[in-house]
Amino acid sequence: MKPPLDLVDIPPVWLALCLAIAWWLGHGWPMPLPFAPALGTILLGAGIALFLAALREFARARTTVVPRREPSALVTTGVFRLTRNPIYLGDALILAGLALLWQAPLALLLVPAFMAFIDRRFIRAEEARLRAAFGPAFDAWAGRTRRWL
Repeated sequence: MKPPLDLVDIPPVWLALCLAIAWWLGHGWPMPLPFAPALGTILLGAGIALFLAALREFARARTTVVPRREPSALVTTGVFRLTRNPIYLGDALILAGLALLWQAPLALLLVPAFMAFIDRRFIRAEEARLRAAFGPAFDAWAGRTRRWL
């Protein structure tokens, strides 16, 4: 039986695909940089922290983190005061950090591609659902909070 598209067309799958490419580049054509281990560790740690902080805010608000589901609350607290998409930003930081740790600086080109893809594939529809559900409250939050940083 074929799985429903919503189960495989989710951001973690696209992140995993980019990570697999980064790993492949690092193991096939490593390009060590002297600053890469330290910077990669910092980016990876920041990405994980941002991701976990966002999950905590979603849990507090008792709303879904799953794209394409209807939100039950507009989350504007915690890390959502800094960025409208802390999970996706965390994913991008994780990708950048692991690319550096895996000695695959060429894979850093995947980061803006991943961000652009996620924006078009998920964020725009998510923001449309939030706008439909929360109207002026969403518009006010979106007006003072950047999409990424």
